[in-house]
Amino acid sequence: MKELVQSFLEMLEYEKHYSNYTVLNYQKDLSSFEEFVEKKKLTLEKVDYTAIREYLTVLYDKKYSNKTISRHISSLRSFFKYAKKMGKIKTNPMTLISNPKLEQKLPKIVSYSDLEMILTSLDDGTVIGDRDTLILEMLYATGIRVSELVSIKIPDIDFQNREIRILGKGNKERIVLFGSRCLQLLEKYLNNAYPTLNQKGESYLLLGKRGNKINERQVRTIVDKAVSKAGLKLHISPHVLRHTFATHMLNEGADLRSVQQLLGHESLSTTTIYTHVSNERLRNVYLHTHPRA
Repeated sequence: MKELVQSFLEMLEYEKHYSNYTVLNYQKDLSSFEEFVEKKKLTLEKVDYTAIREYLTVLYDKKYSNKTISRHISSLRSFFKYAKKMGKIKTNPMTLISNPKLEQKLPKIVSYSDLEMILTSLDDGTVIGDRDTLILEMLYATGIRVSELVSIKIPDIDFQNREIRILGKGNKERIVLFGSRCLQLLEKYLNNAYPTLNQKGESYLLLGKRGNKINERQVRTIVDKAVSKAGLKLHISPHVLRHTFATHMLNEGADLRSVQQLLGHESLSTTTIYTHVSNERLRNVYLHTHPRA
């Protein structure tokens, strides 16, 4: 089973182009399942519906949340689908397994005032400051995922039309847009910081101090640093900036379908969560401003 798991993970990374973070989660989930299978002395061919149900009971007994268990189920579903495709099993034991019902939590967003402080907090005129300020602006201006951000190459950017070609989940390509402020920071970075950082002739846009492509963990550290330097006691991840982008777009009158395309969501239903956030804002405005509210 170990060899098949490794083959599956390599397929996700090299063929599907999943982010390192996503592949790591798959690896953790499947490693946990491998331990269960070894403990039960089962072969992959012997894993059936009953065994899967027993494994899920183990996860519930560990007090895992429904969200975590749902992720484990999704990992197993993808893995067994791959195993069947590769001819390693005859029957997929995940066919009748359904995900637990999840509470729909509204995505966390940043207020306009806090956002302004975060986006400008690292602008200190240094090479690294120029790069980090651009990173923050691009996350909010485009709504892209961290994995998509670090993979941008210079030829992907159309400066005249303010467009960036993005390779998203499942190797799907889309176009995102950016505004005049982002263009200004891009040009500043490319003119001043980029020549200093790019000592290895890289084509990637965002580079580390040693001239290598910046990674996702570094971007998360940069966001943490920006929040701290802005003097805010908030836990804000890069993905929160993506949520904020979508919600602010809807608040300012963008239609749902356009936001879906910019975010790269396969299904419109995934994007509708942001309408609830937008509606909640309208509700608060109404309650605090209408004389008879």
